[in-house]
Amino acid sequence: MEYSFSEIFYNQPVIAVFISWFLAQFLKVIINFVKEKKLDFKWFVSIGGFPSSHSAAVSALATSLGLKYGFGSGFFAIALVLAGLFILDARVIRKAAGKQAEILNQIVEDLYKKRGLKFERLRELLGHTSLEVFAGFVLDIVIGILVTY
Repeated sequence: MEYSFSEIFYNQPVIAVFISWFLAQFLKVIINFVKEKKLDFKWFVSIGGFPSSHSAAVSALATSLGLKYGFGSGFFAIALVLAGLFILDARVIRKAAGKQAEILNQIVEDLYKKRGLKFERLRELLGHTSLEVFAGFVLDIVIGILVTY
């Protein structure tokens, strides 16, 4: 059997993942434009924010695989487990890392004020709220369905 790299462009689950990620990141730009009245494309490549592109991508993958191969298939099972791990990471672990960065920034800022140290602030927005994760999840179940059918 001969395979070609170009087959990836016809792979429905992969297409669902990329469309989902792109749409979630694009929505971040739009939402932040509305909130801040400033167009900032850094949101297109940033982590964190509404909706969660991590949740969006893995939800679209699981949905697309479930629809294509069946929700009892091994493909869906693998995607579902990975989606759970990604969503847990996006919601809990990176949120905790963001809180630690916030505290470290406060400590360094205090040291800077007292001793005149130079410092670079750590990125504090690393994780997602439950709403951001849920929005990414719902958005891309729909994308997974649309791309698969």
